[in-house]
Amino acid sequence: MGFKYSERYRIIGIKIAKYRLKRGLTQEELANKVGISYSYLTQIEAPNVIKKMSLEVLFDIAETLNIDVKDLL
Repeated sequence: MGFKYSERYRIIGIKIAKYRLKRGLTQEELANKVGISYSYLTQIEAPNVIKKMSLEVLFDIAETLNIDVKDLL
């Protein structure tokens, strides 16, 4: 899939995984806390899959990880 900001989405996913691991959370735990499916989170975090997400999901992930959303950008 090619779209304008694919590299940015990939970097955001990698950062989400980094902060999730730093907080000691599994993908399933983070997905449950955010209110998204486990499979959706695995796609967001996968460096070889470009998965779009809404700002609401991005804000919810940042809040759950107790970080500023700018840390994911």
